Amino acid sequence: DTAFVGRIKNKLNNIEVCLHMETIKLGIVGLGRAGRHMHLAEIADINKKGASFKIVAVCDTIEKRRLEVARECACKQYATIEELVKDEEVQMVDIATRSCDHYEHAKLAIKAKKDVFLEKPMACGYDEEKELFELAKKSGVKLYVRQNRRFEKKFLQVRDIIKSGILGDVYEIKLTRNQFALRNDWQTIDTFGGGQLLNWGPHIIDHALQFCDGDYNDIFTQTRQINASGNCEDHIKILLNGANGRIVDVEISSGVALPTPQYTVYGTRGMLVDCGGFLRVKHLPKDFAFEKLPADPSTPEAGTPGHFASIPKFDWVEEEFPCESDGLLNEIWKALYDDYVNGIPFPISERQVLKSMQVTEIAKKSFVI
Repeated sequence: DTAFVGRIKNKLNNIEVCLHMETIKLGIVGLGRAGRHMHLAEIADINKKGASFKIVAVCDTIEKRRLEVARECACKQYATIEELVKDEEVQMVDIATRSCDHYEHAKLAIKAKKDVFLEKPMACGYDEEKELFELAKKSGVKLYVRQNRRFEKKFLQVRDIIKSGILGDVYEIKLTRNQFALRNDWQTIDTFGGGQLLNWGPHIIDHALQFCDGDYNDIFTQTRQINASGNCEDHIKILLNGANGRIVDVEISSGVALPTPQYTVYGTRGMLVDCGGFLRVKHLPKDFAFEKLPADPSTPEAGTPGHFASIPKFDWVEEEFPCESDGLLNEIWKALYDDYVNGIPFPISERQVLKSMQVTEIAKKSFVI
């Protein structure tokens, strides 16, 4: 039928495009929540959008996992990363193992002269991250960190609204990722790199630093355990006095029972609030100008109780912008491909990753269990 013929033509077109593209040959290490249930689907999706990745090998310590994925991808399978990095066909190693293993696994791949795409957190500490970047430079290989929330559609929308100037000078931003949860898996155990600072932290601290123009003057942190099992933090408060003068308030918690806006932005001419499926913005018209009245030291006339000021009437503009939190997350693969093949710089830099880990280490010192 017509629909069937159309699907065949689309597939043939995709094949023709891929034949003219450079393909990055991947070996995936770790086939759990991230490797199998995120990375594989993301790769399949981004291959339809101007990139070309081919999975040539997979690795997992659990035999059932690696055999299933090897069949699905028609690729080789290995029980250890040491075997996989010896495979000459593997061009880039995609590491999606437990957080505590990222440093050692990345080091093995780099020493084997493989390029690396490393799941967040890049490592469990600043010194480890710095060492990996230096080792990659010395070995002449590429090292990328999968902080895919940099491509989060809602974050990009909020950033663009701020840049538009309709809110005036933005002086405070609140970022939250809150829920009420009783987590008890390995990500609650310090030995495995657990805790929300290494889970949501790399994403939201990165967002906060972006809103600070990359750096801060002062910092306050407090982290504690509320509901989680294990011995790690599940409630985080970080206040940054940004290099640009903005206050950025970060809250990540597993102890919050009611919804909180993921984004709240205060500006001198308006405000933005994240209402879930849409961003609500209230701001003054572009052509509206007002001047502060001079302070009056005299005794005011008697008036209505509780009335202390003459508040002018503003003709507010109120708008709603539809949004979705997770839209565009797969674009990190396209950014990786564009850097690797087309020479377009990867947007998540070494400096940004290390600055985020500096904040993380300061916050870890304030942990109260």
